[in-house]
Amino acid sequence: MAHFPVMSAEVIEYLAIRGNSRVADLTAGLGGHSKQIAARLDTGVLVMNDRDGESLAEAVVNTSEFSARIRPTKGVFSTFPQRFQEMGIRRLDALLVDLGVSMKQLTEADRGFSFRLDGPLDMRMSRDSEEDLTAGDVVNTFSEKELADIIYEYGEEWRSRAIARAVVRARPISTTRQLAQLAGHGAGARDTKISPATKTFMALRLYVNREFEELKALLEALPSLMAEGARVVALTFHSSEDRIVKQRFQEFQRAGQAKILTKHVVKPTDEETRINPASRSAKLRALEWLAVPQ
Repeated sequence: MAHFPVMSAEVIEYLAIRGNSRVADLTAGLGGHSKQIAARLDTGVLVMNDRDGESLAEAVVNTSEFSARIRPTKGVFSTFPQRFQEMGIRRLDALLVDLGVSMKQLTEADRGFSFRLDGPLDMRMSRDSEEDLTAGDVVNTFSEKELADIIYEYGEEWRSRAIARAVVRARPISTTRQLAQLAGHGAGARDTKISPATKTFMALRLYVNREFEELKALLEALPSLMAEGARVVALTFHSSEDRIVKQRFQEFQRAGQAKILTKHVVKPTDEETRINPASRSAKLRALEWLAVPQ
């Protein structure tokens, strides 16, 4: 499976890793960024996290040559501070959060993330608990208004009402292909390179996994995690996520806690988007931490 860690050169540059750095990759995926980080450590340590245990297991295998420097951990952002504290590492020198969907999730039909593959409407980042909400639950049990609001708020899809109406009228819906066809019908025919189902699928994924809420929880926890001079790098793929990161970084800077290193958002080069089209919507923002409470 081809795996291209997005903007890897830029990520490594802004993280400014030293041999003794304490680093966290909070979204390890298949381990692409983690491997490059671990290769730059000697006495340092990399805390490699992901909420998806299946992806994390592959990341462990893919980074096995550096296993002595890596501590894998599984869970959502909001539980990371507690797990980090239990590891006995006082503060981090660098932290990376890559908010994209991993290639493993996109290429396995039974995960339900891709409208290009026919599979069950799941979309959960972690499938450990049978009690977690799935995309199928949302599509088949939420009201038309609730569904329209989710598609509009999380997917920024202005045709959300028409899509929700088409979905509700066709219930029950059990597969990604059914949903993609209904979303396309509701959105209407468009002459575009982007599938009309893209925003609906993205909205459901973000909602089911509480991704905005988890991102906000992580940003809120940064003061308790970062050492003086530490670097924070965030890769976003959605305008709302980027806005959350941008505004929180600005708040940290105004409070004198941190300095923004990316005056303008950093985007992938034309060459990278040619090789890896999935990177085209990526945006990188970086921060240097200044103030640490005593």
